[in-house]
Amino acid sequence: MEYKVTHNKDKNRFEVEIDGLISEVDYMLSDDTMVVTHTGVPTELEGRGIAAAMNKALLEYAQKSGIKVKPLCSYTATYITRHPEYQSLVEE
Repeated sequence: MEYKVTHNKDKNRFEVEIDGLISEVDYMLSDDTMVVTHTGVPTELEGRGIAAAMNKALLEYAQKSGIKVKPLCSYTATYITRHPEYQSLVEE
């Protein structure tokens, strides 16, 4: 299923809203690096691929913007491991 992922720059996160519930991937900007700190999906929405859709959107944004990614969030780190096309974005 496709989700409408929004980049909420004011809150430094990518998010999806479904039925008034917000799922998010939070990050902090440090120079030219997005430090990904948290992926959260409400229990009612788990298992639908929302976290994957948000992380893909974040990584696509970073790729297009020439920004590196530092995945402190375990979900994001695992997502990158499973999708090696994004490995080059990881800050060494």
